[in-house]
Amino acid sequence: MFFPTNITLQIKGKLYLVDRPWVMGIMNMTPDSFFVDSRVELTMDGVLRIAERMVEEGAEILDIGGYSSRPGAAEVSPEEEISRTVPYIEAIKKRFPETLISIDTFRASVARPAVEAGADIVNDISAGDLDPNMLETVGMLGTPYIAMHMKGSPQTMQAMANYTEVTKEICYFFSRKLEECRKFGIKDVIIDPGFGFAKTLEQNYEILRNLAYFKTIEHILLVGLSRKSMIYKKLEIKPEEALNGTTALHMFSLLHGANILRVHDVKAAKETIELYKQLYP
Repeated sequence: MFFPTNITLQIKGKLYLVDRPWVMGIMNMTPDSFFVDSRVELTMDGVLRIAERMVEEGAEILDIGGYSSRPGAAEVSPEEEISRTVPYIEAIKKRFPETLISIDTFRASVARPAVEAGADIVNDISAGDLDPNMLETVGMLGTPYIAMHMKGSPQTMQAMANYTEVTKEICYFFSRKLEECRKFGIKDVIIDPGFGFAKTLEQNYEILRNLAYFKTIEHILLVGLSRKSMIYKKLEIKPEEALNGTTALHMFSLLHGANILRVHDVKAAKETIELYKQLYP
């Protein structure tokens, strides 16, 4: 399958054409992310070193988060989340002004200072459901918005994986959420089915098999399954050993309509995209 895309993003007065797959590199400013190697050393030199590597490897977006969303993650105050992200966003933007930065947060009180420091996109795992001020804030900030599907919170989501038809229910969720976003003046919305968030392993694969259904929504589609439990638990390996499985599912995702891959391993993802482009030049 092949899904040509000519969708644009308006970012701070500049128009970006998403006519090929993009890579979003994950920068976890947390001590407890599930993949140990993704945890960034919280010194300015350490953060800039990781950012430089991802930029050199070809990441179009750097996704910076200060709150681990893994199941059962510890609670973090807004102040701590800001201190883990905002100074580094400012430094990265100064060093790499052409690279897009997303702030991974579900809090409006974090999104605003992050965007003021240089973030270009707000990436919200709750699509506004965990903070009633988020959609209004994003509308006022004028940034693109990544809306992810999740039930509950990172602390409760694994007990909420109850669906009749999981893919259809998520598509319906997005139809409602996109209408909410329009009401708040959010023009560019990227959708993320939320692999691993309030889904069983089997449900994750059902969503992936049906990924093409999300293209009927006609919005940019982000897929985030890098080294997740749907890979390492099925293969009975550790997250550190899950790159091969990740690459296989990345190619499947591209073939079924993914526009952005959110990844720990930028170089491997860019190579996967390059081979995909050989199939569909």
